[in-house]
Amino acid sequence: MTPGPRNLITDVPGLKVGNAKDDALKSGVTVLTADQSFAASVHVMGGAPGTRETDLLAPDKFVTQIDAIALSGGSAFGLDACSGVSDALRSRGRGYPVGNTRVPIVPGAILFDLLNGGDKDWDENPYRALGRAAFENATDTFTLGTAGAGTGALAAMQKGGLGSASLMLDTGVTVGALVAANPLGSVTTPSDRHFWAAPFEIGGEFGGLGPDPSTGLGQPLVSRKALAMRPAAPDKANTTIAIVATDAALSKPQCYRLAVAAHDGIARAILPAHTPGDGDLVFGISRGARPLETEAELGAIGHAASLCLSRAIARAVYLASPAKGDLLPCWSRLHDIS
Repeated sequence: MTPGPRNLITDVPGLKVGNAKDDALKSGVTVLTADQSFAASVHVMGGAPGTRETDLLAPDKFVTQIDAIALSGGSAFGLDACSGVSDALRSRGRGYPVGNTRVPIVPGAILFDLLNGGDKDWDENPYRALGRAAFENATDTFTLGTAGAGTGALAAMQKGGLGSASLMLDTGVTVGALVAANPLGSVTTPSDRHFWAAPFEIGGEFGGLGPDPSTGLGQPLVSRKALAMRPAAPDKANTTIAIVATDAALSKPQCYRLAVAAHDGIARAILPAHTPGDGDLVFGISRGARPLETEAELGAIGHAASLCLSRAIARAVYLASPAKGDLLPCWSRLHDIS
Protein backbone atom coordinates (compact mmCIF):
# COMPACT_ATOMS: atom_id res chain seq x y z
CA MET A 1 0.00 0.00 0.00
CA THR A 2 1.25 3.46 -0.91
CA PRO A 3 -0.28 6.94 -0.47
CA GLY A 4 -2.22 8.41 -3.36
CA PRO A 5 -0.78 11.29 -5.39
CA ARG A 6 -2.08 13.98 -3.01
CA ASN A 7 -2.00 11.94 0.22
CA LEU A 8 -5.45 13.40 0.87
CA ILE A 9 -8.95 11.96 1.15
CA THR A 10 -9.59 13.51 -2.27
CA ASP A 11 -7.42 10.80 -3.82
CA VAL A 12 -10.71 8.89 -3.68
CA PRO A 13 -12.08 9.88 -7.10
CA GLY A 14 -14.91 12.40 -7.13
CA LEU A 15 -14.52 13.72 -3.60
CA LYS A 16 -13.98 17.40 -2.84
CA VAL A 17 -13.14 19.16 0.41
CA GLY A 18 -13.52 22.82 1.28
CA ASN A 19 -12.37 24.86 4.27
CA ALA A 20 -13.48 28.15 5.76
CA LYS A 21 -12.24 29.80 8.92
CA ASP A 22 -12.44 32.98 10.98
CA ASP A 23 -9.06 33.77 12.54
CA ALA A 24 -10.52 36.12 15.17
CA LEU A 25 -13.05 33.47 16.12
CA LYS A 26 -10.30 30.80 16.12
CA SER A 27 -12.73 28.38 14.56
CA GLY A 28 -13.90 27.11 11.21
CA VAL A 29 -15.68 24.52 9.10
CA THR A 30 -14.61 21.74 6.73
CA VAL A 31 -17.04 20.25 4.21
CA LEU A 32 -16.67 17.05 2.21
CA THR A 33 -18.89 16.68 -0.83
CA ALA A 34 -19.03 15.27 -4.37
CA ASP A 35 -20.82 16.06 -7.61
CA GLN A 36 -23.25 13.21 -6.92
CA SER A 37 -24.74 11.84 -3.72
CA PHE A 38 -22.96 8.96 -1.98
CA ALA A 39 -23.53 6.16 0.52
CA ALA A 40 -22.59 6.84 4.13
CA SER A 41 -22.90 5.64 7.70
CA VAL A 42 -21.38 6.63 11.04
CA HIS A 43 -20.09 5.08 14.26
CA VAL A 44 -19.76 6.99 17.53
CA MET A 45 -17.40 5.87 20.30
CA GLY A 46 -16.95 9.05 22.33
CA GLY A 47 -19.15 9.86 25.29
CA ALA A 48 -20.04 13.44 24.31
CA PRO A 49 -20.89 13.67 20.61
CA GLY A 50 -22.48 16.66 18.93
CA THR A 51 -24.18 15.69 15.70
CA ARG A 52 -26.86 16.44 13.13
CA GLU A 53 -28.76 13.91 10.97
CA THR A 54 -26.56 11.01 12.04
CA ASP A 55 -29.55 8.84 12.99
CA LEU A 56 -30.38 8.76 9.26
CA LEU A 57 -27.07 7.01 8.66
CA ALA A 58 -27.87 3.95 10.75
CA PRO A 59 -27.91 0.85 8.50
CA ASP A 60 -31.63 0.26 9.07
CA LYS A 61 -32.76 3.82 8.28
CA PHE A 62 -34.43 4.85 5.03
CA VAL A 63 -31.96 7.32 3.52
CA THR A 64 -29.18 5.58 1.58
CA GLN A 65 -27.43 8.55 -0.06
CA ILE A 66 -26.23 11.91 1.26
CA ASP A 67 -24.93 15.09 -0.38
CA ALA A 68 -22.22 16.36 1.96
CA ILE A 69 -20.76 16.10 5.46
CA ALA A 70 -19.86 19.12 7.58
CA LEU A 71 -17.20 19.04 10.29
CA SER A 72 -17.24 22.16 12.42
CA GLY A 73 -15.85 23.91 15.43
CA GLY A 74 -18.17 25.85 17.69
CA SER A 75 -19.69 23.09 19.80
CA ALA A 76 -23.49 23.06 19.42
CA PHE A 77 -23.41 26.38 17.58
CA GLY A 78 -21.32 24.72 14.87
CA LEU A 79 -24.15 22.40 13.89
CA ASP A 80 -25.60 25.36 12.01
CA ALA A 81 -22.80 24.90 9.47
CA CYS A 82 -24.92 22.10 8.00
CA SER A 83 -27.66 24.65 7.27
CA GLY A 84 -25.25 26.76 5.24
CA VAL A 85 -24.16 23.73 3.26
CA SER A 86 -27.80 22.76 2.73
CA ASP A 87 -28.56 26.27 1.43
CA ALA A 88 -25.76 26.02 -1.12
CA LEU A 89 -26.81 22.55 -2.25
CA ARG A 90 -30.44 23.60 -2.62
CA SER A 91 -29.40 26.56 -4.78
CA ARG A 92 -27.79 24.03 -7.11
CA GLY A 93 -30.83 21.79 -7.28
CA ARG A 94 -29.21 19.07 -5.17
CA GLY A 95 -30.96 16.90 -2.59
CA TYR A 96 -33.40 14.10 -1.97
CA PRO A 97 -36.48 14.49 -4.22
CA VAL A 98 -39.73 15.07 -2.36
CA GLY A 99 -42.57 16.01 -4.68
CA ASN A 100 -41.55 19.10 -6.62
CA THR A 101 -38.70 20.03 -4.27
CA ARG A 102 -35.38 18.63 -3.12
CA VAL A 103 -34.05 18.28 0.40
CA PRO A 104 -30.25 18.17 0.74
CA ILE A 105 -29.04 15.59 3.26
CA VAL A 106 -26.08 17.02 5.18
CA PRO A 107 -25.03 15.18 8.33
CA GLY A 108 -22.52 16.94 10.53
CA ALA A 109 -20.44 16.73 13.67
CA ILE A 110 -18.83 19.35 15.88
CA LEU A 111 -15.86 19.72 18.16
CA PHE A 112 -15.55 21.99 21.21
CA ASP A 113 -13.31 25.02 20.66
CA LEU A 114 -15.23 27.66 22.62
CA LEU A 115 -12.47 28.15 25.23
CA ASN A 116 -9.44 28.37 22.92
CA GLY A 117 -8.85 32.12 23.20
CA GLY A 118 -10.82 33.25 20.17
CA ASP A 119 -13.44 35.99 20.13
CA LYS A 120 -16.75 34.17 20.66
CA ASP A 121 -18.83 37.30 21.41
CA TRP A 122 -20.94 37.18 18.25
CA ASP A 123 -24.43 38.62 17.74
CA GLU A 124 -25.33 36.19 14.96
CA ASN A 125 -24.19 32.58 14.77
CA PRO A 126 -21.28 32.63 12.26
CA TYR A 127 -21.29 28.95 11.42
CA ARG A 128 -24.05 28.96 8.82
CA ALA A 129 -22.01 31.38 6.69
CA LEU A 130 -18.80 29.44 7.34
CA GLY A 131 -20.52 26.22 6.27
CA ARG A 132 -21.65 27.72 2.99
CA ALA A 133 -18.23 29.24 2.35
CA ALA A 134 -16.52 25.91 3.01
CA PHE A 135 -18.84 24.18 0.55
CA GLU A 136 -18.21 26.83 -2.10
CA ASN A 137 -14.45 26.37 -1.59
CA ALA A 138 -14.56 22.60 -2.13
CA THR A 139 -11.95 21.21 -4.49
CA ASP A 140 -9.57 18.25 -4.71
CA THR A 141 -6.76 20.07 -2.89
CA PHE A 142 -7.05 21.79 0.48
CA THR A 143 -5.00 23.06 3.39
CA LEU A 144 -4.14 20.95 6.44
CA GLY A 145 -3.14 21.96 9.95
CA THR A 146 -4.65 25.20 11.24
CA ALA A 147 -7.47 25.22 8.71
CA GLY A 148 -11.20 24.59 8.47
CA ALA A 149 -12.66 22.67 11.38
CA GLY A 150 -9.15 22.28 12.79
CA THR A 151 -8.52 26.03 13.07
CA GLY A 152 -9.07 26.19 16.82
CA ALA A 153 -8.44 22.56 17.71
CA LEU A 154 -6.25 21.65 20.68
CA ALA A 155 -4.78 18.32 21.68
CA ALA A 156 -3.64 17.65 25.24
CA MET A 157 -0.11 18.96 24.77
CA GLN A 158 -0.12 21.16 21.66
CA LYS A 159 -2.35 22.62 18.96
CA GLY A 160 -4.52 20.16 17.07
CA GLY A 161 -5.72 20.70 13.55
CA LEU A 162 -7.08 19.29 10.31
CA GLY A 163 -5.40 16.21 8.85
CA SER A 164 -5.77 13.88 5.91
CA ALA A 165 -4.03 10.86 4.38
CA SER A 166 -4.66 8.18 1.76
CA LEU A 167 -3.61 4.71 0.67
CA MET A 168 -3.85 2.86 -2.62
CA LEU A 169 -4.32 -0.89 -2.12
CA ASP A 170 -2.81 -3.55 -4.34
CA THR A 171 -6.34 -4.34 -5.54
CA GLY A 172 -6.61 -0.86 -7.02
CA VAL A 173 -8.99 0.39 -4.33
CA THR A 174 -8.26 3.83 -2.85
CA VAL A 175 -8.93 4.69 0.79
CA GLY A 176 -8.62 8.07 2.51
CA ALA A 177 -9.21 9.80 5.82
CA LEU A 178 -10.06 13.34 6.89
CA VAL A 179 -9.99 14.40 10.55
CA ALA A 180 -10.38 17.40 12.81
CA ALA A 181 -8.28 16.45 15.84
CA ASN A 182 -9.22 18.15 19.11
CA PRO A 183 -8.77 15.30 21.61
CA LEU A 184 -8.64 15.17 25.37
CA GLY A 185 -5.70 12.79 24.94
CA SER A 186 -2.22 13.37 23.57
CA VAL A 187 -1.05 12.60 20.03
CA THR A 188 2.57 12.54 21.19
CA THR A 189 4.45 10.43 23.71
CA PRO A 190 5.66 12.05 26.97
CA SER A 191 8.71 13.46 25.16
CA ASP A 192 6.34 15.71 23.13
CA ARG A 193 8.50 14.78 20.13
CA HIS A 194 7.38 11.37 18.90
CA PHE A 195 3.89 10.64 17.60
CA TRP A 196 1.93 7.63 18.81
CA ALA A 197 1.13 7.05 15.12
CA ALA A 198 4.83 6.87 14.17
CA PRO A 199 4.84 3.14 13.30
CA PHE A 200 2.39 3.87 10.48
CA GLU A 201 4.14 6.93 9.01
CA ILE A 202 5.02 6.83 5.32
CA GLY A 203 7.77 8.92 3.78
CA GLY A 204 8.33 11.38 6.61
CA GLU A 205 4.83 12.82 6.31
CA PHE A 206 4.90 13.98 9.93
CA GLY A 207 8.58 14.47 10.58
CA GLY A 208 10.06 11.02 10.10
CA LEU A 209 11.31 10.76 13.69
CA GLY A 210 10.13 7.20 14.16
CA PRO A 211 8.64 5.64 17.28
CA ASP A 212 9.67 6.71 20.78
CA PRO A 213 12.39 4.26 21.92
CA SER A 214 11.38 4.65 25.57
CA THR A 215 9.47 2.01 27.50
CA GLY A 216 6.69 2.33 30.03
CA LEU A 217 4.78 4.73 27.81
CA GLY A 218 1.10 5.46 28.25
CA GLN A 219 1.34 6.83 31.77
CA PRO A 220 -1.03 9.71 32.64
CA LEU A 221 0.19 13.14 31.51
CA VAL A 222 -0.39 16.59 32.95
CA SER A 223 -2.37 18.07 30.07
CA ARG A 224 -1.34 21.54 28.92
CA LYS A 225 -4.84 22.00 27.56
CA ALA A 226 -6.39 21.22 30.94
CA LEU A 227 -4.08 23.69 32.68
CA ALA A 228 -4.74 26.42 30.10
CA MET A 229 -8.53 26.07 30.36
CA ARG A 230 -8.87 26.10 34.14
CA PRO A 231 -11.18 26.80 35.95
CA ALA A 232 -13.45 25.53 33.17
CA ALA A 233 -14.07 21.81 32.66
CA PRO A 234 -11.39 20.74 30.14
CA ASP A 235 -12.47 17.12 30.35
CA LYS A 236 -15.58 18.16 28.38
CA ALA A 237 -13.82 20.42 25.84
CA ASN A 238 -12.70 17.86 23.30
CA THR A 239 -13.53 15.58 20.34
CA THR A 240 -11.95 13.97 17.28
CA ILE A 241 -14.31 13.90 14.31
CA ALA A 242 -13.36 12.08 11.13
CA ILE A 243 -14.44 10.80 7.72
CA VAL A 244 -13.01 7.74 5.99
CA ALA A 245 -13.78 7.09 2.34
CA THR A 246 -13.21 4.55 -0.39
CA ASP A 247 -13.98 4.11 -4.06
CA ALA A 248 -15.00 0.51 -3.39
CA ALA A 249 -18.72 -0.01 -3.91
CA LEU A 250 -20.01 -0.42 -0.34
CA SER A 251 -23.57 -0.73 0.89
CA LYS A 252 -24.74 1.38 3.80
CA PRO A 253 -24.14 -1.48 6.32
CA GLN A 254 -20.65 -1.94 4.86
CA CYS A 255 -20.00 1.79 5.27
CA TYR A 256 -20.91 1.32 8.92
CA ARG A 257 -18.37 -1.50 9.26
CA LEU A 258 -15.79 0.74 7.57
CA ALA A 259 -16.42 3.43 10.19
CA VAL A 260 -16.18 0.91 13.03
CA ALA A 261 -12.83 -0.41 11.79
CA ALA A 262 -11.44 3.11 11.33
CA HIS A 263 -11.87 3.90 15.02
CA ASP A 264 -8.79 1.74 15.61
CA GLY A 265 -6.89 4.57 13.94
CA ILE A 266 -8.00 7.02 16.63
CA ALA A 267 -6.97 4.62 19.39
CA ARG A 268 -3.53 4.11 17.81
CA ALA A 269 -2.86 7.84 17.41
CA ILE A 270 -4.34 9.35 20.59
CA LEU A 271 -3.92 8.31 24.24
CA PRO A 272 -6.39 8.13 25.83
CA ALA A 273 -9.11 7.96 23.18
CA HIS A 274 -12.90 7.53 23.22
CA THR A 275 -13.22 9.06 26.68
CA PRO A 276 -16.51 10.19 28.29
CA GLY A 277 -15.52 13.80 27.51
CA ASP A 278 -14.70 13.19 23.84
CA GLY A 279 -17.29 13.05 21.09
CA ASP A 280 -15.18 10.77 18.91
CA LEU A 281 -16.95 9.62 15.78
CA VAL A 282 -16.13 8.43 12.28
CA PHE A 283 -18.25 8.73 9.14
CA GLY A 284 -17.69 5.95 6.60
CA ILE A 285 -18.50 6.75 2.97
CA SER A 286 -18.34 5.06 -0.41
CA ARG A 287 -18.15 6.55 -3.87
CA GLY A 288 -19.14 3.14 -5.23
CA ALA A 289 -16.98 2.78 -8.34
CA ARG A 290 -15.22 -0.53 -7.65
CA PRO A 291 -17.29 -3.62 -6.68
CA LEU A 292 -15.88 -5.87 -3.97
CA GLU A 293 -14.71 -9.25 -5.22
CA THR A 294 -15.18 -10.90 -1.81
CA GLU A 295 -16.64 -9.90 1.54
CA ALA A 296 -13.17 -10.41 3.05
CA GLU A 297 -11.93 -7.46 1.02
CA LEU A 298 -13.95 -5.19 3.29
CA GLY A 299 -11.62 -6.13 6.14
CA ALA A 300 -8.57 -4.98 4.21
CA ILE A 301 -10.29 -1.71 3.33
CA GLY A 302 -11.21 -1.12 6.97
CA HIS A 303 -7.62 -1.80 8.04
CA ALA A 304 -6.34 0.69 5.47
CA ALA A 305 -8.86 3.26 6.70
CA SER A 306 -7.59 2.88 10.27
CA LEU A 307 -4.00 3.41 9.12
CA CYS A 308 -5.00 6.49 7.12
CA LEU A 309 -6.82 7.92 10.11
CA SER A 310 -3.84 7.45 12.46
CA ARG A 311 -1.57 9.17 9.95
CA ALA A 312 -4.09 11.96 9.36
CA ILE A 313 -4.28 12.71 13.10
CA ALA A 314 -0.50 13.01 13.35
CA ARG A 315 -0.37 15.18 10.23
CA ALA A 316 -3.03 17.48 11.71
CA VAL A 317 -0.79 18.25 14.68
CA TYR A 318 2.48 18.23 12.75
CA LEU A 319 1.16 20.82 10.26
CA ALA A 320 -0.54 23.13 12.76
CA SER A 321 0.72 26.73 12.55
CA PRO A 322 0.95 29.42 15.24
CA ALA A 323 -1.58 32.22 15.49
CA LYS A 324 -2.09 35.24 17.71
CA GLY A 325 -3.58 34.40 21.10
CA ASP A 326 -2.89 30.65 21.00
CA LEU A 327 -3.35 28.82 24.28
CA LEU A 328 -0.93 26.06 23.33
CA PRO A 329 2.25 25.84 21.26
CA CYS A 330 2.44 24.13 17.89
CA TRP A 331 4.44 20.91 17.59
CA SER A 332 6.70 22.65 15.07
CA ARG A 333 7.54 25.46 17.49
CA LEU A 334 8.30 23.02 20.30
CA HIS A 335 10.90 21.46 18.04
CA ASP A 336 12.16 24.51 16.15
CA ILE A 337 10.62 23.42 12.84
CA SER A 338 9.14 26.28 10.81
